[in-house]
Amino acid sequence: MKKTEEVAHSDPAAENYKSEQKTEFDWDAVLDGVKKDLYFPPSWLFSIKVAKIEGKTVTLEAKTHFQALWVKNHYLQLINDTSRNLYGKDGFEVIIDANEENSGAGETKKNRAQENGRSAESHDPQTASFFSSSNTFDNFIVGPSNQFAHAASYAIAENPGMAYNPLFIHSGVGLGKTHLLHSIGNYILKKNGTRLNTFCISAEHFTNGVVQSIKTGSMDKFRNLYRLNCDVLLIDDIQFIAGKDSTQEEFFHTFNSLYTAKKQIVITSDKPPSVMKNFEERLKSRFEWGLTADIQPPEVETKIAIIEKKAEEEKIEIPADVASFVAQNVLSNIRELEGSVNKLFAYSKMFRERITLELAKQLLSNLVKKETPKIITIDLIQKEVSSFFDLTVKDLKSNQKQKKVSEPRQIAMFLSRKYTSSSFPEIGSKFGGKNHSTVVHAVKNVEKKIVRDSSVSSAVLAISTILEKFITS
Repeated sequence: MKKTEEVAHSDPAAENYKSEQKTEFDWDAVLDGVKKDLYFPPSWLFSIKVAKIEGKTVTLEAKTHFQALWVKNHYLQLINDTSRNLYGKDGFEVIIDANEENSGAGETKKNRAQENGRSAESHDPQTASFFSSSNTFDNFIVGPSNQFAHAASYAIAENPGMAYNPLFIHSGVGLGKTHLLHSIGNYILKKNGTRLNTFCISAEHFTNGVVQSIKTGSMDKFRNLYRLNCDVLLIDDIQFIAGKDSTQEEFFHTFNSLYTAKKQIVITSDKPPSVMKNFEERLKSRFEWGLTADIQPPEVETKIAIIEKKAEEEKIEIPADVASFVAQNVLSNIRELEGSVNKLFAYSKMFRERITLELAKQLLSNLVKKETPKIITIDLIQKEVSSFFDLTVKDLKSNQKQKKVSEPRQIAMFLSRKYTSSSFPEIGSKFGGKNHSTVVHAVKNVEKKIVRDSSVSSAVLAISTILEKFITS
């Protein structure tokens, strides 16, 4: 009786489908089925061709070793499931290989390198990830202004999800936070290959994904992509989602899912969580659950090191006085610094002319003020610090030991060391005759507090911004 019921209730459409199943492998038909199940199908997936068919085994051929590996780890199961839907469970088995012969030895080497670190050319929309091959820990110049953020980033890359989760890196524009974010991604890929799904996205991309998913009714796919398929989430410029309620709601739940599963989260922003506006308090509090690290504008010595590193990479000789000139005159950020250096290098290569101080002054004349240049003095620093903390300059020069005075005094000493060429004893003399060791202690103490105390970090950043506006105004 049961058997009769099964026959009676059989689906005619299913019977027709079985009878219409193809016997010859049609890769285009399989791809059409695969496309329906991919949220962000990578464009290069459709350039993969059938290399050969031997019996029931189909060998696909990718253009690069990286693409073949990525398909094998991420799409091959889906491809075979789609094939079985078309040809039945005893149909074709699909495998994939790379076209090493057409690539050439040099290209093959390059592609194998991409297996361990994706470049701009291997942008994979399925993971929405893009690691710039030029942004690694190896070429990140470390100095006092960024050493803590660098150390925390490296520790995370070594052991994702084990410590400092989340890591929240904040700084002004062009100071290296995106470089560190991509360095983490490149390092994880190099060390773990594709064993860890590492997503590196901008907050804008996340927002666009939310909007598109709402429009197409595909929120489940979007949520699964980030909450179930992600091992490491690196998200840049989180400030972009300020005031976007739906996006903040989605990111809140995504954050909770990843954090609970001990998946690594790294976030960058232009300001610390405590002063972010138009953000839900519950999100801001989660940003501070792990470790917050800021990147300050680089000191002259760090900027010189950056210039010398670029000269080394370009195999161009740059005199010390030129490096010093550029470092002292580019005040805003590393991007402008690199832009100025690139201009010098391009001119030198184009006209085969040696770089000199006179040439630098001529080409970078926009950096040099015609009028008497404004400089940051200890007097100016004391004035701005006392104003910021509602104190008097006399308070800063006093021997008062209350925290409300001693901490601003130490910050003023730290900034004096950072923005002036004054020695420790010279700084001490400007603060009521404090000795050398007192100033050294103050500077080191503030350096530690910057990475541990968000109120000190925010104060230093705010006063630094005021001081730098004075120079550029």
